[in-house]
Amino acid sequence: MAGKRARTAPTRGTTITDIARAAGVSKATVSRVLNGGATVNEEMAKRVRVVIDELGYTPSQTARSLSLGVSRTVGVVVPDLGNPMFHQVLHGFNRAAARDGYRVVVADSFEDPENEAELARDLRDRTDAVALFAPRMTRENLLALLPRVAPVTVFNRTTGKNAGSVLIDYHAGVIELARHLIDLGHRRIAFLAGPSDARSNWERERGLAEVREAEGDVEINDIACGYSFEDGYRAWPAVGASAATAVIAYNDVVALGLLGRLAEEGVSVPGDLSVTGFDDIPFARYSSPSLTTMTASLEDIGRQIWTVLRAEMTDSPIRDPLTFTPALSARGSTRMLP
Repeated sequence: MAGKRARTAPTRGTTITDIARAAGVSKATVSRVLNGGATVNEEMAKRVRVVIDELGYTPSQTARSLSLGVSRTVGVVVPDLGNPMFHQVLHGFNRAAARDGYRVVVADSFEDPENEAELARDLRDRTDAVALFAPRMTRENLLALLPRVAPVTVFNRTTGKNAGSVLIDYHAGVIELARHLIDLGHRRIAFLAGPSDARSNWERERGLAEVREAEGDVEINDIACGYSFEDGYRAWPAVGASAATAVIAYNDVVALGLLGRLAEEGVSVPGDLSVTGFDDIPFARYSSPSLTTMTASLEDIGRQIWTVLRAEMTDSPIRDPLTFTPALSARGSTRMLP
């Protein structure tokens, strides 16, 4: 067709400047057409779109995000990607975000409270919003960080309604777990404590203190442990020395590490020792024996975190904390004392 430019293959060298020159308009006009602006004369907009098609131009998504002020991407800071509990929460969060057209970028702080704020600020500079999963930083540092990275939502920490928050009720959960063991006749229980700077550990400690107060004949001994399989594995000498008949592990990962060591040592579970965890990660049901634990709907929690974060990106944030109460899943790793 006479006078029509032949369409070329897309090249990295084609820019908005090229489009503007070929269409005889300004770069601002091209930008408004690309971004769907309604202020451009329709005849002029049509001319720009024809040139875009002829030159095979594909707009840079990075440049478009900068122009619009949105990236359709959110960041998540996680304290330990080695913990399957966070995998489950992330799975629910990611699927919910994807349904709304968002992508998720994840950063692992490796349980380093000093690194969390920097990671969060860096992610926020690149994304539209940030979710902080169980941050280990002090409350003072957390409250100072929130306005810097807003829109932001926090999982498993309270925010004083300065941001959205989603919580698991570890306090109520550990009380139910302890009472399960007490009802089975256990009076000497070991608690394998988690990270000292984790809110979830504080809440467990608070719940167990209440059980001690209410049950005068029950002894619950704290054993410094951690959060990983290795921590649970290494806890056996202290557990054995405690003469406990039952163990409450900080989480399922610690409990499974302990179960592995007990199998090596020839300690029968639950014959010699009852063992419990917390979180109900997928491995818990299929361990040998299957692990008694507190079940929280982790994927549902992840979806709810996304709902709260999405609301933070609007004029109608959800600032009242949303709390999930876990339920007991009694399985093969606990039994009644003879």
